[in-house]
Amino acid sequence: MKTDIDRLMKEANLDALLVLGPSAHNAPMTYFTDLAHLSELFLLKMSGRKAIHFHKPMEREEAAATGLETKDIFVDYDYPALLEQANRDSNQAQALLLEKVLAEYKIHGRIGISGKIAFGNWLRTIDILRRKLPNVEILGENRLRSVITQARVTKDDSEIERIRAMGRITTAVVGDVAGYLTSHSVKDGYLVNREGEQLTIGNVKRKINLWLAMRGAENPKGSIFAVGRDAGIPHSTGTASDPIPVGQTIVFDIYPCEAGGGYFYDFTRTWCLDHAPDDVLQIYEDVLEVYETVYSAIRPHKPCRDYQIQTCELFEAKGHPTILSNPLITDGYVHSLAHGIGLDVHEAPSFYSKDDDVLLPGSVITVEPGLYYPDRGMGVRIEDTAWMRPDGVLETLVEFPKDIVLKMQRA
Repeated sequence: MKTDIDRLMKEANLDALLVLGPSAHNAPMTYFTDLAHLSELFLLKMSGRKAIHFHKPMEREEAAATGLETKDIFVDYDYPALLEQANRDSNQAQALLLEKVLAEYKIHGRIGISGKIAFGNWLRTIDILRRKLPNVEILGENRLRSVITQARVTKDDSEIERIRAMGRITTAVVGDVAGYLTSHSVKDGYLVNREGEQLTIGNVKRKINLWLAMRGAENPKGSIFAVGRDAGIPHSTGTASDPIPVGQTIVFDIYPCEAGGGYFYDFTRTWCLDHAPDDVLQIYEDVLEVYETVYSAIRPHKPCRDYQIQTCELFEAKGHPTILSNPLITDGYVHSLAHGIGLDVHEAPSFYSKDDDVLLPGSVITVEPGLYYPDRGMGVRIEDTAWMRPDGVLETLVEFPKDIVLKMQRA
């Protein structure tokens, strides 16, 4: 949580954090500024005091809306004069600006840097600054182990409710998609519209994006709507031109966020339209049983890898290959059980069997076992987003049916 940042900075021996880039779709910056419309520049967080956002005059109102202390680089640092001093070299001028800021706040020593930026531009600025201030150590942090990402591992009540609200939007859209699919007719084993034209994956995905936007969400990373063989490849997003058959697995994985790049939700259901073949039903029952067994076992303060290992062992006992025995397999259980979720769709903690993350109260994670057999034309995944509550109970943030068969509406 944000209240942990000063402690984490001390543990990392950092005197300050420098966060670069816009607020939108830039998790380190959004963590401090929320969804304010800030297009550039930087934020400075010093140990023991509130973060300061540095902005240009045109964004003064947006900066003020963050509730942070703000600095106008034109008014407070005469940036036009710095630009002239740098012979109109914007990187030199940025370095001069940062030099003045660091001097004003008496910042020496180690500075951790993060954010989403145009890399080449800021790399040159930082190189210039390093030459100007050899006693200042500017460090790029490991994305998954930085101070900010470690703070984000646990969420406060307001963050939980925002993720839950995204879950309600997500599952509402999933319900819309289910109704949309089952309202179509079937011809020669495929869904068709009123004109007798085949419904395609591209048609469905356009509806998904529309329905999310209508509810105030967006889909910046796309979604997975994969059928048949594609459903057997975990991150295949599906082929837009493919028609939608009955009786084959559809893996529908949707991971939208608040409009502007806020909190994400992650959710998967596997469907067969009209009916499911016996071999699909067996695979589905195996996945569902493992989901329920592992979900009920998850407790706080335990190594996350323990649950990945348990998942592998349960699948192997049912005769399915897993990455525990062979990390290179492409059939069976081929990915991690879970991951953290928040301002990024994938964030800490990690559940891979060789990682050492511990599940903490306040974490929000996915639970998503799956089995994949592309050469058999099938894949099955069940995924929910869940909160490890302070009382040690894992709570699915939004419930939704797990039925695999969607019955077609008959005229």
